Amino acid sequence: MTSAPLSDTTLTRLARTRPDPAGTPYLGAALRARRRLLLKALRLRVDRGRDGPRPEPYARFDTSWALLERAERDHPGAVRALVDYPTTGTWLAAVLSAPEGPDFEALLAHWDTLAVAAALRARCPFDREIATPGGVLALTGAGRLRTGAERTRIHYDGGRTVRIGPAGAPLRRAFPYVLLVTAGPAPARLRGTGPQWSPLRALPGGRAVLDDLDPYRVPPDGTGLAGHRAAGHSADAYPVWAARWQEARALLARTDPDRGREITRAVRLLVPVTPGTPAPATARAQAPGSVPGSVPARHFGATLAAAPGAVLTTLPASPRELAETLVHEVHHGKLAALHALAPLYRPGGRAVYRVGWRADERPVSGVYQGAYAHLALTDLWRRAAEGDGLPAGWRTLAGQQFERFHDQVGEALGILLQSDQLTDSGREFAERMRTHHVSLGATRGARR
Repeated sequence: MTSAPLSDTTLTRLARTRPDPAGTPYLGAALRARRRLLLKALRLRVDRGRDGPRPEPYARFDTSWALLERAERDHPGAVRALVDYPTTGTWLAAVLSAPEGPDFEALLAHWDTLAVAAALRARCPFDREIATPGGVLALTGAGRLRTGAERTRIHYDGGRTVRIGPAGAPLRRAFPYVLLVTAGPAPARLRGTGPQWSPLRALPGGRAVLDDLDPYRVPPDGTGLAGHRAAGHSADAYPVWAARWQEARALLARTDPDRGREITRAVRLLVPVTPGTPAPATARAQAPGSVPGSVPARHFGATLAAAPGAVLTTLPASPRELAETLVHEVHHGKLAALHALAPLYRPGGRAVYRVGWRADERPVSGVYQGAYAHLALTDLWRRAAEGDGLPAGWRTLAGQQFERFHDQVGEALGILLQSDQLTDSGREFAERMRTHHVSLGATRGARR
């Protein structure tokens, strides 16, 4: 990656967890560059495997790669939006780690669907048959069509209409389903008709959508979800999520306008998850506000390193809870992006540590991530506790949370700065985090 170094001012603002007009786009560009490196790695893996006993999946990959290249020549922005989409990263992580054989080939087939979705967004004509497992055509960033066929034919002539139907059907019955392509400049949007089509639904304000459709909205093996699983698509749930999202954004805008704007820019997907089999207390990630070592029914939020811009969450009980989750998870994504640019800690260390917000012991990577996300929250809570014109309940609770977590973050930063696993960049960044942590001091209420 050939990006220029971050400026000292930008690094300081990032260490303070404050939104930065230069730092956030820089991290986004770095993540896009990494996504393209992963695609090249997949291309190389396919090239090595095409002479094996089953050449068909590799030939289909080549056809889809060519379609994507053609779409990119016509409308590069349309393809870029799809490649950068958070769930594309989840799929890439899964396919690159899959063993050779049926598992890899099944995951590889999703590339055909991605190419089709990109071509439609770019208004690039094509006629393809692709696999649709379970009779579902899942078009990344658009929605889901139930075709009832394990293989589906898609015909698009570059106009307003996409014709879709079961592969191999007689011509007169070949296209029972239709999607409409919006007019105007690319990237185009798709609009379905009939009960078989389920669109992604936009959340109020910004560009975020509620994604309860994409097959890769959570990792295929559930890694990192602590027993939680993706919630199913529900028309009834959307109004509740939309209202909670709007209220949380309004609360952030009143408490910390810069941070509110950062959340609006950074979050592309809100992915509902539901609790699975409860995990033991020692294996549970502690959410903001939970008591370490307790096992209450509680809110869960997560960010996948492979899918920045997606926040996975159970339904928050309040706008405050969602606001805190959004801040917490966005900062996990920011630190992961920074670590990819300039490693903050060395891999492979076996030392584990206890931190105040977790019941289990954490490796240095977990301590670093937790310290950064909770530093962002303590910054938010102080502003809420001292803000004028905010709801009294929010101010009181924020003051309590600040007093509780301020000390815990300080202890975690002490662990980091004493560790021999940090790189020079990681130590410098942690020092800047500590400077901001010290500057936060105590709230006005505590000083009185």
